[in-house]
Amino acid sequence: MSTTTTSKGLEGVVAANSSICFIDGDRGILAYRGYDIHDLADNSSFEEVCYLLWQMRLPKRAELDAVRSQLARERKLDPAIPRLLKEFPKTATPMEVLRTAVSALSMYDADEKNMDHDANLRKAYRLTSQIAMIVAAYDRIRKGKEVVPPDASLSHAGNFLLMLNGQKPSATAERALDVALVLHADHEFNASTFAARVTAATLSDMHSSIVSGLGALKGPLHGGANEAAMRMLFAIDKAGADPVEYVKKEILAKGKKISGFGHRVYHTEDPRATHLRTMSRDLGQSSGQPKWFEMSHKIEEFIKREKKLNANVDFYSASTYHVLGLDVDLFTPVFAVSRISGWTAHVIEQLDDNRLIRPRAEYLGPDYPNHYVAIEKR
Repeated sequence: MSTTTTSKGLEGVVAANSSICFIDGDRGILAYRGYDIHDLADNSSFEEVCYLLWQMRLPKRAELDAVRSQLARERKLDPAIPRLLKEFPKTATPMEVLRTAVSALSMYDADEKNMDHDANLRKAYRLTSQIAMIVAAYDRIRKGKEVVPPDASLSHAGNFLLMLNGQKPSATAERALDVALVLHADHEFNASTFAARVTAATLSDMHSSIVSGLGALKGPLHGGANEAAMRMLFAIDKAGADPVEYVKKEILAKGKKISGFGHRVYHTEDPRATHLRTMSRDLGQSSGQPKWFEMSHKIEEFIKREKKLNANVDFYSASTYHVLGLDVDLFTPVFAVSRISGWTAHVIEQLDDNRLIRPRAEYLGPDYPNHYVAIEKR
């Protein structure tokens, strides 16, 4: 029997060493490879962050150009993948489609059976480009629209919006999504990342590890909070209700939790929410849709005052993504469009110095030995 103490949900348990992401929940710090998320959000791009996560340092100009070129080269899908997307049932959700399509990608990957560092790095580039393409392509296919080819002159964020909406995005929209991708790129050992590392530790392949991450992300306790937050805003708008009164009567009075507030790790403001709040406000104003931010801000002030809870990354990403033209059920897949950079970095790190992840459980069953009794005597 185990004699170690346990923590429900492994809260506070250090499961492994990593040099990728640093979080200090008491001080509200998030850093990739030591670089503060505020510094990266203000100054870098998603492509630069990808290089940082994969190569452990910021790129030089020529290296950044090479990242962009390689991501552009990898924006292609075997013809079998779009055909597969068209075959899924109408009831399939984008997350179900993404999870299944990524699994299928492995069968068309030239490096599928190659597990060395360089091959896994090539897969990281490939999957980062392909996941964005799959999310955008499936959304258009399910709406009866033609799939839009990528444009090598655009950034990763710009390409995603082009492939999704069928037109070149404004500079404001492109930059807003780029910052959102930077903010969501990694977050230490969250559920999906840990799931990906557990799978990688068995010496399974990169694609299987990412499918494990996607499966964990699909769960509403990990992904989905921004979807719920946006549906709440829709309900408030449809009812013509005061946002605070709606939250009081329809959520808190009924014993429900309000999505987008509180965090397992942060005990102060989620540093990602700081940027998304500003983005939501600015995008709302520039697009002529300020009401989503205004409702959100009133709710945030009330919840912070009454419940002493801070908004997390999901709360303001809801209104930000909506104004960018994303359907609500695309919010979680777009998280994956960003987090694939962190997932692949963690899989590479795991495989570069691997040991099978095999924790123990504290046994709480009947005392040992529990002697077998013949069925006639039970």
